[in-house]
Amino acid sequence: MEKIIVKGGNKLKGEVNISSAKNSVLPIIAASILSGDLSVIENAPMLEDVFVICDVLESLGASIKINKENNNISIDTKDINSKEEPKADLVRKMRASFLIMGPMLSRFGRVKLSLPGGCNIGSRPIDLHLKGLSSLGAQIYLGHGYVEGKADRLIGNKIYLDFPSVGATENIMMAGVLAKGETVIENAAEEPEIKDLANYLNDMGAIVEGAGTGRIRIKGVSELKGVTHKPIYDRIEAGTYMIAAAMTRSKIKINGVDEEHIKPILAKLSECGINIDIKNGIATTYGDVDIKPVDIKTMPYPGFPTDMQAQMMALLSLSKGTSIITETVFENRFMHASEIKRMGANIKIDGRSAVIEGVKGLTGAEVRATDLRAGAALILCGLAAECNTQISDVYHIDRGYVDIEKKLKSLGACIERINV
Repeated sequence: MEKIIVKGGNKLKGEVNISSAKNSVLPIIAASILSGDLSVIENAPMLEDVFVICDVLESLGASIKINKENNNISIDTKDINSKEEPKADLVRKMRASFLIMGPMLSRFGRVKLSLPGGCNIGSRPIDLHLKGLSSLGAQIYLGHGYVEGKADRLIGNKIYLDFPSVGATENIMMAGVLAKGETVIENAAEEPEIKDLANYLNDMGAIVEGAGTGRIRIKGVSELKGVTHKPIYDRIEAGTYMIAAAMTRSKIKINGVDEEHIKPILAKLSECGINIDIKNGIATTYGDVDIKPVDIKTMPYPGFPTDMQAQMMALLSLSKGTSIITETVFENRFMHASEIKRMGANIKIDGRSAVIEGVKGLTGAEVRATDLRAGAALILCGLAAECNTQISDVYHIDRGYVDIEKKLKSLGACIERINV
């Protein structure tokens, strides 16, 4: 078992490069199924989740080459066999594996796969995915831990999402590009990763309009081609390093920041008193300030992202006052609070709200990463704490942060991974 050990107290300095967004790359890899051709994803993040979805495609017959030296992934999907089922153990590892359902139905007219897994942060039902695919003419069968879809050919339709689900929006988009006629998604998710997927699909020859807004229009085409694509940078990773600077009262430069994508994060960090200057994709973060308390409510984009909630809780635990975080996206995403409390934080949970009374300092402790973003929050706490922090279950962190120890070490942090 691996653990991450963080010795707090070091100021950070220098610059760090942000990786491409995992939440863009995963649906883009799934969308490669649609072409039956060779596609190349440039500057892909070398993460466990990326490797898992590549394994899922390989289990269907795709040929995939991962070049870890230049971070490129070559995906040839011409030999995918629609009669193959992706290995259940792979699909259960990661919820994003379910994103192959739309492309497989659209290209082949059938798909069967195990119900998906992922971080234990609450119920994330797939009913919106299935409702959307059913509206396009797919027959859906559920039972014995599997879901199966069949359709002679998908037919475009108007679909209203009861909630702007990112995954459902992506699956329906990918299903609609080869469907007959026009598909319209109302109340669609507006995240930057949705627009990135649409750009990839359009480069392949699809006709997708309105991505990044609440209404997406898709005109079906007969075929798509393989392309080369460089995904957007990871806005959540960028926000995490901004908070690292603030919690260690440091000044660092963060390379690979799209200001438009992180406006809600910047707004709340500004309320906390943290100054961030962004020019030409470089965010200089000035963290040597007293942290002010703020209230946060997580919302679908362009609201404050739920994936930054745990990191903000870590930051606000050191604020001068009382903050309230309300989680509206996932009902079970405060598990990290008890771990941060082990380090001396004063946090009380009341349903979907967390009340954080700032303390003067944190103390290192043995803690456990309960999910991906919780693990990042605990590393942040460790950077600011007195003594050593020992974090277990770090495999969660590896699902979303590329070389996090190496990047923090380059900034001057005292952090290492050990086998125990």
